Amino acid sequence: MTAEAPCLLEGQRLTAHARDGLARVQLFNPPMGCMDAQTELELQQVLDLLDGRPELRVVLFTGRDAGVFVRHYDVGVLEQRGRAMAARGLRFALDRPVPEAPFHKLLARIEASPRIFIAAINGNCMGGGYELALACDLRYAQSGPYRIGLPEVNIGLLPGAGGTQKLQRVMGAAAALEALLLGRTYAPAEAAAAGLVHACVDDVQAHAQAVAEELAAKPQPALGHIKFLAHRAGQGDAAAGLADERTLFCDTMVSTEALQRMAEMNAGRRDISDR
Repeated sequence: MTAEAPCLLEGQRLTAHARDGLARVQLFNPPMGCMDAQTELELQQVLDLLDGRPELRVVLFTGRDAGVFVRHYDVGVLEQRGRAMAARGLRFALDRPVPEAPFHKLLARIEASPRIFIAAINGNCMGGGYELALACDLRYAQSGPYRIGLPEVNIGLLPGAGGTQKLQRVMGAAAALEALLLGRTYAPAEAAAAGLVHACVDDVQAHAQAVAEELAAKPQPALGHIKFLAHRAGQGDAAAGLADERTLFCDTMVSTEALQRMAEMNAGRRDISDR
């Protein structure tokens, strides 16, 4: 996708362009590249715009500036919020769950969407930045001298937007616990070896773009159904998961795109391995 692709949104923290079934979102907030409330607001605006564009099947997140995807959530903002809560004498307990904040709702929308979200990590991606990447379906990292991970414990915090729950899905429970307790971050190649990203590549923009274009050409509703089923796998109710799979398999069988592609295969014009 080139810079000339039609613009969806031009904001203070991101720009979004769309073409050929693909939306590309570039994040920025110089000089540090941290996430803040304005970033959350503009990401929600992008998702709202996407809701009106069903032809956009794939969304690619990346950083605009060299060396940074999203460094982490703005710790200055977090300190202000913490001091305000402490001044009010607020105390917290598990029997009084804290409601979802806008960032939690944003990540939940990404995960629940039938679209495929790709994080093209081109620089520092820690804390809330990596939690945004974790909410994406695919993650690729640019080789280079920067860090990926969840180091919140090093400043007395814990990952608060899904990190403690989702990290074990990508690297296993034992390794995730060690990484969370130690506040470990990883170089890109280490992150790929540990499972935090799907691959470390020399040109993450070109790699993610190629994957995004291939996905954008895949038929719906199969793409969205596979995402839903893969995310629900391992939630403890295997019978219900298999029932959902049977149901959604039948839903794909009656879809226009599947019927056309099956007919092409049966006529000898397509092979099932064709992309």
